[in-house]
Amino acid sequence: MTTTWHENMTGWHKSTYTHWEENACVEVGGAPGLVGIRDTKQWALPEETRPILVLPARSFAALLDHLGR
Repeated sequence: MTTTWHENMTGWHKSTYTHWEENACVEVGGAPGLVGIRDTKQWALPEETRPILVLPARSFAALLDHLGR
């Protein structure tokens, strides 16, 4: 049986840069060596259908460095 990213990613939490007034935020979760990013505005979708952008942890760190954290 194949598992999904939704089953593998844990520890989901909202970005510390969340903009509450516009509900413009992302959540970040993890799996060994990977980081998942998803949109908080899609909370009402069934968990198994919510889109997740999955990056290697090193690529996610490089993205944060590029964005200036």
